[in-house]
Amino acid sequence: MTTIDPNSAQAALFEKLGITRQAGTQKAAKDTLGQSDFLKLMTTQLQNQDPFAPMDNGDFIAQMAQFSTVTGIQEVNNSIGQLVEEFDQARIATASNLLGHSVLVPGNIGRADEEGQLHGVLDLPEQTFMTQLTYYDAETNEKLFSDDLGPMAAGLVGFSWEEIPQDILDLNKRIKIEALIDSGNGPEQLSPSVYSKVISASVGSGDTKQVLVNVEDYGDIDVSSAINFR
Repeated sequence: MTTIDPNSAQAALFEKLGITRQAGTQKAAKDTLGQSDFLKLMTTQLQNQDPFAPMDNGDFIAQMAQFSTVTGIQEVNNSIGQLVEEFDQARIATASNLLGHSVLVPGNIGRADEEGQLHGVLDLPEQTFMTQLTYYDAETNEKLFSDDLGPMAAGLVGFSWEEIPQDILDLNKRIKIEALIDSGNGPEQLSPSVYSKVISASVGSGDTKQVLVNVEDYGDIDVSSAINFR
């Protein structure tokens, strides 16, 4: 009975594939097989198979199907990667259109806009009998203006300070807004939301790569968390 030396058979296979072996560990030239590499390996495998125990047709078809599946998945991944990159660019372009506009953010600090006005929104949880807004200098806490809106229905209620004194406009002062409401259980404070100017737009780091807008006095916020624009 003839005994086949595994090392010789392996050497013959490497020779047919055009692979040269060196003493010691040889670093692989690349980590993956391409389509031509796979077909070359398959052909060599068929040429060197045991004639008394040839490869089963089902095994051959399974290998071909597996390679086709892996190749298809790789192509799909490449296509998805390109789509994600194009989508990121589109989101940046969309966010850039917000430059110079104002975004509604939860907060009680605001500044006058280009028209010399300050706008915001209250989210009233229920009907109120009294709704009052007081504006302060955010640096000195000096009272600047008070506005009584009266009774209001539940829901979103817009407010504005339109006749801001010129000295406040000239200094571009930061204005703090306090809202006081009474729904029948006594006066209580309510956090407002204000419109603040968008200064710049960018894409954040990490896997999500969320689009960020830099908002005056509030820094970077996720554009998806912005309530409204004007």
